[in-house]
Amino acid sequence: MPIYNAQILAIDAAETRRYAGLRKVPTFGEKNILDACQEALLLSEVRGVWEVYGYDCAKHTVESRPPVTIEGKSIVKHLDGCEKVICMAATVGFAVEREITKKFERGEYLASVLLDAAATAAVEQAADAMEKHFAATFAKDGFKMRWRFSPGYGDWDLTAQEELFKIAGAEQIGMKLSSAMMLEPRKSVTAIIGLYKGQGTSDNRQAACKACNRIDCSMRK
Repeated sequence: MPIYNAQILAIDAAETRRYAGLRKVPTFGEKNILDACQEALLLSEVRGVWEVYGYDCAKHTVESRPPVTIEGKSIVKHLDGCEKVICMAATVGFAVEREITKKFERGEYLASVLLDAAATAAVEQAADAMEKHFAATFAKDGFKMRWRFSPGYGDWDLTAQEELFKIAGAEQIGMKLSSAMMLEPRKSVTAIIGLYKGQGTSDNRQAACKACNRIDCSMRK
């Protein structure tokens, strides 16, 4: 399974503000956010891994060994027409997570929240960078790409995390999965991306929020 080790050159301050729930508070000090972004950048250890599998649309099955059946109307619809899927995982490591915890324990609550938000922005940027790599790579073979879809989106149950974790090869980059289906380190993602040829829409990243039932979410784009 290919390993992705490219580093992030900068963390998006606007996305950090959004993840911190400060999008509607434009007067909040920009320096605090930029400082958190810089600290997260120094602590992050970006790693990613992925594998490509055939996909049987009729049976909603990823042709891994053993095969994995996809369940959930939203994810099945999202992968409709796809011939292959990319199963991926990405993380920014444990170091930033440990520092978030230390700040909280020292009573540095604001700094902890901002660093947490910056780390979230960092792992999303890492996943975005992987998507761009995939899009360029598979376009050479005539494939178009759907945006990444993770367990917990829409009605794709979080329990799907266990099988996706395995077939993506997440253990190879030091990730773990708790009994509650939570990824460790916390600032990690797993996702599936559909590859298709011919007609159809590639969708955009904002469609991910449209697939989610939490319309009151402060993180919604």
